[in-house]
Amino acid sequence: MKKSIYAYINAETEYRSNVIEKAKSYEQNGADGLYVYNYDSGEHEQTAFLETVREIMKETDIPLMIGCVVKRFEDVKKALYTGAEAVVVQYGTDFPKEEIVKAIDRFGKKCIFIEFNTDPDTSRGEYEDTDLLNSLKEIGIAGFVFKHVVPDKIKKHVAESPLPVMIRDSLVRNDIESILSMDNVSALLTNYYVGKNINRVKKAMLDFGIDTKCMISSIPFSEFKKGPDGLVPVVVQDYKTSEVLMVAYMNEEAYENTVNTGRMTYFSRSRNELWVKGETSGHYQFLKELRIDCDKDTILAKVHQLGAACHTGNRTCFFTELCKKEYAGYNPLNVLNEDYEIILDRKNNPKEGSYTNYLFEKGIDKILKKCGEEATEITIAAKNPDAEELKYEIADYLYHLMVLMVECGLDWNDVVKELANRRKS
Repeated sequence: MKKSIYAYINAETEYRSNVIEKAKSYEQNGADGLYVYNYDSGEHEQTAFLETVREIMKETDIPLMIGCVVKRFEDVKKALYTGAEAVVVQYGTDFPKEEIVKAIDRFGKKCIFIEFNTDPDTSRGEYEDTDLLNSLKEIGIAGFVFKHVVPDKIKKHVAESPLPVMIRDSLVRNDIESILSMDNVSALLTNYYVGKNINRVKKAMLDFGIDTKCMISSIPFSEFKKGPDGLVPVVVQDYKTSEVLMVAYMNEEAYENTVNTGRMTYFSRSRNELWVKGETSGHYQFLKELRIDCDKDTILAKVHQLGAACHTGNRTCFFTELCKKEYAGYNPLNVLNEDYEIILDRKNNPKEGSYTNYLFEKGIDKILKKCGEEATEITIAAKNPDAEELKYEIADYLYHLMVLMVECGLDWNDVVKELANRRKS
């Protein structure tokens, strides 16, 4: 079983901005996922918390589990609609078993984890016995989270669990390694590594025989075809848009440091030294993927770029146009993003005579009416054997749909993330 290291954030005691920044930092430092929780039962607090989680989902791209108050099916639904992959429910005397079953029937077996307090000195949600765990397994939950762990007593609970266990606690390093080495432990949820490079931690654990989820190069650098100077060129792309950001060079040390830390490291030919991109400017590049070409003489790196890739302050080093033939760019996502940005600009900067602004002025009911009308037009056009009319109606619908998205505060990233999540199920 591959072992994961999740970072947990207690959102009950933090400002929203701090929670979001912590989440981004954990992702950039190599956490496999996030567990963000707020078990304050106040309705206002829970609403604000879910909004914080939605912001985190916009800012990060790693799995997120959400711990919140669940009394009914609707609570799970609201939590998952933030984009979180699973909900952690605390076990207690008021555990809503029937509502949990409804949620599992609707969203699948991977959506619910049950959290137990395993410290015998406390009582809320206390671990009881194996029979209870077996009965909860039968309703189709994904697994258990054990918190308030007593390291020398937890092994028995973990061994008896009929499902994989995640351990949540503020543990010291020796306890962390001991717990992760247990066969039935799938993940550690910890705040121990705040501000630390978790990629290095996972690599060190792997070297000690703990099978962590860390990046390992499938081909050693020694097999790459290098230039006379021992360097290999690296083409760097934005991992989302595939925009080419820059070209640099790596020697073996730079390559190994990149894989081990998750931060792009290059070899400067002019300074004759290693350099971590962003160490001076703050414009770090966080590794998402490395590929090698068919001749093994050029590396392709897909990265998450903070700020500008170019030392001039431009987003990409390739900003100088030399010559150009006019052409139409038909990348679907680019077209939809560009159209969305135009509609958003109309919302923020109204233009006299604009039909888009007319819709915004009329409000949500008018926009919904137009979406309904265009959906009907699609149905009618689809009955016509000529597809020409259908493409126009679909385009009209997508335009009005984007107006609705802007009005409701959604963008294409929100929609694409949800589609990607459904692809996993």
